[in-house]
Formats: sequence, structure tokens, C-alpha cells
Amino acid sequence: MRHVPVFRWLLAAGLALTAYSAVLYAGAPDLPELEQVELTVLEEKPDGSCKVAYANPFAFDDEREAPYRCDARRSSSLKAPEYDEITGFGWDSGWVVAEGPDRGELFSMDEYDEKNGRQTERSDVLVAVGLPLAALGVVGGNVRSLRRARGVRPRLHRRAVRLKDAAELVAEDHRRAVEAVRTAWAPLHRELVDGELARVPVSRLRGAAEQRLRARELEQGGVRTVRDVLDAGTWALAQFLGMERGTAEQTVAAARRTADEVGRSVAVRLDALPPEPRTTALLAALRVLVDAGPDAPSAARAGAELAARLKPLLIAVEPAAGVREMLRTSPHEREHVLAASNELRLVLAEAEQAGLAERFGQASVDLLRGPDAEELATWADFEARPKRYYEALAAAVEGPRESEAPEAAAPRPFDCAGSRRRRKHA
Repeated sequence: MRHVPVFRWLLAAGLALTAYSAVLYAGAPDLPELEQVELTVLEEKPDGSCKVAYANPFAFDDEREAPYRCDARRSSSLKAPEYDEITGFGWDSGWVVAEGPDRGELFSMDEYDEKNGRQTERSDVLVAVGLPLAALGVVGGNVRSLRRARGVRPRLHRRAVRLKDAAELVAEDHRRAVEAVRTAWAPLHRELVDGELARVPVSRLRGAAEQRLRARELEQGGVRTVRDVLDAGTWALAQFLGMERGTAEQTVAAARRTADEVGRSVAVRLDALPPEPRTTALLAALRVLVDAGPDAPSAARAGAELAARLKPLLIAVEPAAGVREMLRTSPHEREHVLAASNELRLVLAEAEQAGLAERFGQASVDLLRGPDAEELATWADFEARPKRYYEALAAAVEGPRESEAPEAAAPRPFDCAGSRRRRKHA
């Protein structure tokens, strides 16, 4: 639920009232151009209502009479009959309009002030109400904005993003280096496995139905080794050798189990392979991991774990990336963001204390250096430190792939210790 913009509505109401007050004030009738004239008071009442005569100053020989509101508070000597005892008239001064269609007509300042005063008074009332509301909206909104923006640290978000990118980069660099080793190792390993399977007779296969497979029938049909069984497949065994479908499936399944066992036991011995392009390519790929050092795999694992830990926190603290985004969140969301920000701050402190950023950067640089392109230099480096190459090969081919679950048991196509023992007894 998003927050209710109370202070925003107060500000809007205050501005609307102030604007309407300005409209009323601007809409008040303007005071026209006036000309002062002398008035002969013909009749006068105590409240100031009178009848006057005056000469139109804008026309020759134009004497007019009109009702008027005289100044009841003027001196008694100006009133009848003291002013003129003979005629019984009084005297006053007034104003006539000096422009427009009413030119020459009497203009009552009292009536103008009374009419204009009501509109001005309404304008003053609206200003007196609108300005405090607008001020309350501005002050209250800013105070609330400061409270809502409490704890916002855009720099914290940027630091976390940079650290996550560095962690993902080192994990990706190491994964790419490992995949290069596996890609170069796979055909060599497959060739050794195929050679072993070609020497395993079908008589060593066992069915799943607790009975010996018909090895003699297979040999008579030209299927003599486990490699031949895998090459033929279920369909060929059933169609050309006359085996039942179920028996053919059991035979192929047993051959695959045997191939898996052989794959786990056969090791690629680099010192026993000739220096041909495929072997050189494998050594070149291994040299990247060897030169990167033993810290590269642990840095890659730490990077993957840290990136997985930072991603949900960065999503949670996304509103804290800027004050504007933070102001748009509801109170509940803001509390969640602040809690995630506190946890993110702890993670960054731990990473800084452990020096992970520098460690990730150094590991990425080491993994991207690349090996020496010369074949002789690559083989010379392998002969200088073969143990490091075998350890790197074992770690690369025995580790779980990206698509495999971390807890899944990976096949063991290379046994470094077993290889050393075989080399020792060879």
C-alpha cells in the first residue's frame, strides 16, 4: 500500500485558494478616471442621501441634477440653511467620470468602496486561509520527505553493484577457462575410453534380469565388444540379431554402465601423449589455470557465492538507489528497504575486511592473461611443473558443470593419485 500524500493535498489546496484570491482581487472593478466638481445640495437627509445639481465640466451649458450621497460628516456651515440662507441650498464636492460612455455622470466613492470592499475582503480571507495551508504542505512535505529518505545511500548501492559485477566476472572467467580445458580434454578422453571399450568383450556384460546375456549370439552377429554394442544400439540388436526388445535394451544399458565405469577409470596421461595439436591445445588451456594459481578456483567460488548473496539484496534495495525512488515507496516497503540496506552494508563490510574486491580483480587479470602461444614453451612449462598441470586437470574435469547441481556427484574421469601409482609401477 502506497502512502497517502496528505501534505501534497494541503499544498495543492493552499495554492488553489491563493490563486482564486488573486483572481478575485484582479477581477475587482478598476477606479475610472475622475474629475472633481462642486455640487449644489438641493435636498439632504441626515444620513447623507441628497439631491445635487452640478455643471458638467465636459460640456458647455450642461446643468444636471442627480441623487448623490453627500458627506454627512462635513461641517455644518456647508449644509443648508447655514451655507446659503437665501436659497436654502448647501454645498459639497464630488466626482464625475472623465472617460467612457458615462462621461460626465456622478461617481460615488462610497458605493465603489462598498462594492469593491466586499470582493477585496473575500480575497483577503482566501489568502489568509490559503497561505498557511500552502506553508503547512511545504514544511510538512519536506519533513516527511526527509523522514522517508532516511537511510538512503545511493553510494552504498553503487558499491554493491560494482562488487557484484566483479564477483560475477571472476566466476565467469574461471568457468570459461575450465570449459576450455574440458573442451580440449574431451576428445582425448573419449578416444582413450573408446579404445578401452573396444578391448572389452561382450562376455563381460551382465544383464539386469540376473542372467548372462547371450554373448555367443552377439559374437556370431559381429558384435564382439562393448564398443560394438554401443555403436549398434537397441534397434540394430533387435532388428538384425533377432533379440527381443527388452533383452536388447538390457544389453545396451549394461554396455553404457560399463562405459561409465571405464570413463571414470581411464585417465588422460599428458606425459604419455605425443606432442600433437590436440595435446598442445589441452596443455595451453591448462596453463591458464596453472598460471592463475591455486587461489583462482577459491576466488571463483567465493565470487559465485557472493554474487548469489548480493543479487536478492540489490533487488530489495533498488528504491534506495535514489531519493526520488525512495519517496515513492510505502512505509512498509521503506522498512523492508532499510532492513535490506542494513544487511547489504554488513555484507560489504565483510567483503571489504576480507579484501574480496582486490582478490576478484587479481584473479580475473590472471585468468585473462592467456598462455604462451609457442608449442615448445608450453611443453617446457609442463615438464617443469607437471604436478601443477595434473592437479589443474583433475580439478577441471572432476568439478561439476554449470548445468549440474552443486551437490550432485561428478564423474571422476581422471584420478591423479591412481595415475601416479600406474606411472610408478609402469
